[in-house]
Amino acid sequence: MGGPLVTRRRLADAALAVVVGVLVVTTAAFDTGTTAVDYALLAVGCAALACYRAAPRAVLAVTTATGTAYVLHAHPGPLAALPVLGAVHTAARAGHRGLAGAAGAVFLAGYVATEPGTRAVVERTALLTGWFLCAVVTGLADRNWQAYLRQTEQRAQEAERTREEAALRRAGEERLRIARELHDSLTHSISIVKLQAGVAVHLARKRGEEVPPALLAIQEASGEAMRELRATLEVLRTDEPTGTPALLVERARAAGLAVDLTVTGDERPLPTAVDRAVYRIVQEALTNAARHAGPARIRVGLDHGERELTVRVDDDGTNCDPAGPPPPGTGLTGMRERVTALGGTLHAAPRAEGGFSVCARLPLGEPG
Repeated sequence: MGGPLVTRRRLADAALAVVVGVLVVTTAAFDTGTTAVDYALLAVGCAALACYRAAPRAVLAVTTATGTAYVLHAHPGPLAALPVLGAVHTAARAGHRGLAGAAGAVFLAGYVATEPGTRAVVERTALLTGWFLCAVVTGLADRNWQAYLRQTEQRAQEAERTREEAALRRAGEERLRIARELHDSLTHSISIVKLQAGVAVHLARKRGEEVPPALLAIQEASGEAMRELRATLEVLRTDEPTGTPALLVERARAAGLAVDLTVTGDERPLPTAVDRAVYRIVQEALTNAARHAGPARIRVGLDHGERELTVRVDDDGTNCDPAGPPPPGTGLTGMRERVTALGGTLHAAPRAEGGFSVCARLPLGEPG
């Protein structure tokens, strides 16, 4: 995102230099005494304005030197001060108030030296003095305004972080409440069903009777329900990762999956929310691949960029139809909600060459 913005700024700076150059050169053209040296000085001073963001002090020095040399040589009107005025304004906005004032004083001294004591020069010098004061003042005002905007943005970001932390805390408290309710109600009820079914099966076998298939199904289903409920309660009680993506890959390999992990970019500590999201995304993607991809090779990639982290999990399984939708389930929905909450994007879809692909882009904020 930084590339297009930088390009637009450079184009705007170049346009400013061109506009100022056209005004100054057009004015100089009406003066029959303007020479090639004068045009060269004007061109250099105006062209320097295109770099005012990157090097305000250097631009100030160049425009002041060329502008002063021009007025000493050609004795022009007040419009010749435009390049210097622009440089003074940008220098003051960048915080170089003293340098901006000194540059204005140097130019004014050169302007007065053209025809010292004449009424026209005095009037023009007074006019230019007001212009230079305005340039310094507006530069300082712009600097203060930009600082105010930055502070406002920082306060808004801090307020947003505070709201997110409060929401996460409330979500954690709600998970614990649900876990307690499930434990106190469902666990007891399912335990009774399982116990009663087990007793019935035991008594039937003890009497030598054939155990009804429905009773065996109830016993098996209740046991499976208990295991699923315990797993659900464990997830509800904690949402913190219990390892790293590398550990998840090692576990998947130990379970018989062919998984490769690739980490690129400048690896560094991640914000807690991003680190948690990365772990859950890789975990869910590996789980889905194990369930739906069949015998497949899985590639997990983590690309650490300056402003975002890209998490990609691809498999070349044969059980996913490229023309069809992703397999139904809540895993992808939860994954998408995690990514969206962090301001990122998620793409999860079958691959044209076969298999399935999950690609999440998570913003990391401005680089430190």
